[in-house]
Amino acid sequence: MSKRRIKKVAIIGSGIMGSGIACHFANIGVEVLLLDIVPRELNDAEKAKGLTLEDKVVRNRIVNNALAASLKSKPSPIYHKDFANRITTGNLEDDIAKVANVDWIMEVVVERLDIKKQVFEKLEQYRTPGTLITSNTSGIPIKFMSEGRSEDFQKHFCGTHFFNPARYLKLFEVIPGPKTSQDVLDFLNGYGEQFLGKTSVIAKDTPAFIGNRIGIFGIQSLFHQVKELGLTVEEVDKLTGPVIGRPKSATFRTVDVVGLDTLVHVANGIYDNCPDDEAHELFKLPDFINTMMENKWLGSKTGQGFYKKVKTDDGKSEILSLDLDTLDYRSKKRASFPTLELTKTVDKVIDRFPILVKGKDKAGEFYRKNFAAMFAYVSHRIPEISDELYKIDDAMKAGFGWEHGPFQIWDAIGVEKGLEIMKAEGKTPAAWVNDMVASGNTSFYTVKDGATYFYDINKKAQEKVPGQDSFIILDNIRKSNEVFKNSGVVVEDLGDGILNVEFQSKMNTIGGDVLAGLNKAIDLAEKDFAGLVVGNQGANFSVGANIGMIFMMAAEQEYDELNMAIKYFQDTMMRMRYSSIPTISAPHGMTLGGGCELSLHADKVVAAAETYMGLVEFGVGVIPGGGGSKEMALRAQDTFKKGDVELNTLQEYFLTIGMAKVSTSAYEAFDLGVLQKGKDIVVVNKDRQIATAKAHAKLMADQGYTQPVKRKDIKVLGKQALGMFLVGTDAMEASHYISEHDQKIANKLAYVMAGGDLSEPTRVSEQYLLDLEREAFLSLCTERKTLERIQHMLKTGKPLRN
Repeated sequence: MSKRRIKKVAIIGSGIMGSGIACHFANIGVEVLLLDIVPRELNDAEKAKGLTLEDKVVRNRIVNNALAASLKSKPSPIYHKDFANRITTGNLEDDIAKVANVDWIMEVVVERLDIKKQVFEKLEQYRTPGTLITSNTSGIPIKFMSEGRSEDFQKHFCGTHFFNPARYLKLFEVIPGPKTSQDVLDFLNGYGEQFLGKTSVIAKDTPAFIGNRIGIFGIQSLFHQVKELGLTVEEVDKLTGPVIGRPKSATFRTVDVVGLDTLVHVANGIYDNCPDDEAHELFKLPDFINTMMENKWLGSKTGQGFYKKVKTDDGKSEILSLDLDTLDYRSKKRASFPTLELTKTVDKVIDRFPILVKGKDKAGEFYRKNFAAMFAYVSHRIPEISDELYKIDDAMKAGFGWEHGPFQIWDAIGVEKGLEIMKAEGKTPAAWVNDMVASGNTSFYTVKDGATYFYDINKKAQEKVPGQDSFIILDNIRKSNEVFKNSGVVVEDLGDGILNVEFQSKMNTIGGDVLAGLNKAIDLAEKDFAGLVVGNQGANFSVGANIGMIFMMAAEQEYDELNMAIKYFQDTMMRMRYSSIPTISAPHGMTLGGGCELSLHADKVVAAAETYMGLVEFGVGVIPGGGGSKEMALRAQDTFKKGDVELNTLQEYFLTIGMAKVSTSAYEAFDLGVLQKGKDIVVVNKDRQIATAKAHAKLMADQGYTQPVKRKDIKVLGKQALGMFLVGTDAMEASHYISEHDQKIANKLAYVMAGGDLSEPTRVSEQYLLDLEREAFLSLCTERKTLERIQHMLKTGKPLRN
């Protein structure tokens, strides 16, 4: 990568995309100048205050209102509220000269070529030569935008297409203009991956680029199939959601969220600009879509689309579905298919596809038609939109949240089986696919020496997918590098003396086999290796302890066994802390309860930015029992400083557990005390997480890691703290803010974090607090209300408040 540094960016246009992109640059520590137009007239509030069009508050109203709305939106575009301070707002008349001092100017104005060209003409008057200048467009040809601009402008100009919301969707398409320098393309491709945490894809300057060309085809194909197969809105969303590794919003809910008008705009653009596309007629809108557009049923933004939320006569909310035949809204119908039932025991999505296409019901027919159309279409897009097939898969996974791209799904079904399905459905693949099979290549991808290879159409051979050297892909090394395996974990050799222990349980819950695997991994690392990483590349790090096991033991009153199980959990966490090798936790996604407790006890945490972390045991009627309650008491005392009000500090940590607080990013986890500043770090690109964790484990080992001495110096406040907590919980229960059972749980936690009812502040050991914690946990498991809560959580996945 070149030595270009991005310290400050200017974002021109503060709409949903502009503000979202500005927030994401702020997320990674970049200073942002966000500019928008000056209002042409005063609003009523400004008139009432006697303001004029010359007042700065009026001149910056559009940009300030847009940014404020973005920051209030959910999910939040910003990792931490303080990061918004990195954004400075202004307007395109008073502040445009400031673009001379930025390293990258990005235009994010309305999707009209004439307006974009006007903006570029104005920007060139102030832009410093050599500054990157890009357009976030979803489909306007890049070649038209830079016409008439200087040579330096055109050399440093290209498209940089973020997907909305910019924080969460990983696709970053870089689209070269006619004169874009290769250095600029290489820099942006690398910057997107390393700094912005994106999957960068260099696309060709073709209509809708890669992601939207394939994604909109998929949706348009469904629009036409839904009538042909007589499917309901609910049935399509059932068939195209998590069962095939797509987001919960599936198809029609996603269109409602994105906006039907947005989809129609892109579909029309493809229809108008791709006359030679073999699926050209598919981009023509069906009648029901035209009617919805006329009625302004655009989705969430207009209050109704394919779904509509209404209030029933009894005041409750109900979500209605659109009947595509009558275009009337009706109560939702349950969607059920025998073929889907066959996949319920198949945990890995990739293993479901061969089952789905063999289905004998309407679902099987749907999948065969759907995949046949998609496989044919993507094969014909090479080399039109991309020379390499892996870029199409990358774009669909990163831009649309698919777990597997079209060519990966085709591989899972079998290339020849896919061709058979296509033939039966009257679809014809591109000639290169038949040539590939004829030459003896039976898959689009292969794995060799831990790296992924793809079939290169031009070279007619398997070539290594570039950019993997910064990543460790566990799927690729699991079999070849396996050191130990049981039903709960796989332990892999990452190389350089570092092991990784990867959870394999459902939702990565922590039960007996996982704990046994963790202990075995520590044994192996202490004997023959230099360090240990606990990490996986599933949807979530861990949703916590196996509460089903706890429920069974408690319900059957096997308290001795439960006591031993909890002690085993605690002892394993303490081994994480007091082993002779460095231990690194690599949490991401949901890291709750026991998953959080494990991270609390690692020597270092290398967290993905999107980590939702917290001690949530209160929701099932218990306190953290795997060392979490002890650890928060310990961390509270470690933050006691001379002059601090110790009770207040302890209360903050108490409330983190008592209110079951969960961070909405890894950065918020520092505020909760579950991550520690100066020790734990955050990685923006999750793909780099395991490699980064390995590097830190190796560094700690190379620097001479010494096994820590067990703590016996934890200051607890005894009755002084316990009295304060009990008074507080009494008051909360008396005012009906919490239930009687909530109070009982809170009082048990208070007893642990105060160190019991000691008469004065005392120094105690970790084991002392662990024993208090375990005793409190077990006593709560004897409560009927606790069992009811656990049972409710097991049935619904949601906590119950008594």
